[in-house]
Amino acid sequence: MEHIEREAMEFDVVIVGAGPAGLSSAIKIRQLAIEHNLPDLSVCVVEKGSEVGAHILSGAVLEPRAINELFPNWKEEGAPLNVPVTEDKTYFLLSDEKSQEAPHWMVPKTMHNDGNYVISLGNVVRWLGQKAEELEVSIFPGFAAAEILYHEDGTVKGVQTGDMGIGKDGEPTHNFAPGYELHAKYTLFAEGCRGHLGKRLISKFNLDKDVDPQHYGIGIKELWEIDPAKHKEGLVMHGSGWPLTET
Repeated sequence: MEHIEREAMEFDVVIVGAGPAGLSSAIKIRQLAIEHNLPDLSVCVVEKGSEVGAHILSGAVLEPRAINELFPNWKEEGAPLNVPVTEDKTYFLLSDEKSQEAPHWMVPKTMHNDGNYVISLGNVVRWLGQKAEELEVSIFPGFAAAEILYHEDGTVKGVQTGDMGIGKDGEPTHNFAPGYELHAKYTLFAEGCRGHLGKRLISKFNLDKDVDPQHYGIGIKELWEIDPAKHKEGLVMHGSGWPLTET
């Protein structure tokens, strides 16, 4: 592909990824800017999903310390933390029909959810997106960061969003639209686990040298419809064992 002229936009901070980490960072930066009389400090968030929250898959139990710090009055401001955890139960699954409940005292403290909330992370992220925009954060959904831009000295300059209208042969079609260059004094990568730009940065700057390798697991999300008579709001159930014990 021939050299393409691209429109460049300048920001103080560019953040890749409108997940909980990226949006919380954007919010905190703008809060600090206002607190320190820097109201014009510009923050941009690019998000590959068609809207904020579109690529958030996890249901979650949220420990609210971070949201307490960002928004001490989050209840009054309508944060979607509506179901406090009322009880934890931990089971060892013996088969597809049998299980054994672990005594509460045997369960690690990290699996006790006192004071936490059962949430839809997608709803929380959408709410964070609204709060970020209220603080004048520029959010660009539908724009995936495709390339990292570098200064001549090798430091990160920003990112380039993906080109639109590329054919199967890799060449521009009649509706081709070039991606934008987003330049920033600081670029924060909040892509999530194993982001493609993050992997490039790890390789370029040897961020994994002399450190323990990161470990990853595959998570499977299921939505269950159960008898309302068996539903107990706020109950969190942990399980381990079958069928992994047979693999």
